[in-house]
Amino acid sequence: MTPYTYSPLLTDLYQLTMAYGYWRLSMHEQEAAFHLLFRKNPFKGNYAISCGLGSIVDYLNHWRFKSDDLNYLATLKNPHHEKLFPNDFLDYLAELTFTCSIDAIPEGTIVFPHEPLLRIQGPLLQCQLLESPLLNIINFQTLIATKASRVCRAAGNDPVIEFGMRRAQGPDGALSASRASYIGGCTATS
Repeated sequence: MTPYTYSPLLTDLYQLTMAYGYWRLSMHEQEAAFHLLFRKNPFKGNYAISCGLGSIVDYLNHWRFKSDDLNYLATLKNPHHEKLFPNDFLDYLAELTFTCSIDAIPEGTIVFPHEPLLRIQGPLLQCQLLESPLLNIINFQTLIATKASRVCRAAGNDPVIEFGMRRAQGPDGALSASRASYIGGCTATS
């Protein structure tokens, strides 16, 4: 992952406004648990391959609001052209560090719809802010690992090499897809 992908701004504005609402109502430190799951197998298949946990650990180890993130948030306005987030909330975010616990299925595990792949437990505000990036990382890498598994299964004993870098959606897409392809069974990458 590149430094900009470690930003807590890798989330939806909705998550930030929910976090602000929890903070404003003094609910931000309440204990919460979120479960990450998927509803339908990709590619009309019978299974998926869990992937993305390594990237999530890397992301969470760097998860912290930096001054550039906070300066950007300070510029946002609500529909009435008022400041969206007050300075005391931004000051709170400046001091925020990751304190949740994560339980997850190991990467490379065959998984099925409606089974939790990951559980995050901790302060409500943190769980809310992390929902979108965790879904983004797990969903994409699980999709790629599943496709790689299906291709490798169809290839039988023949080795499968992935060549996705040339057409991936940017460096992060290329690296995470190559990693997921390996977890899904590919023997090498271009």
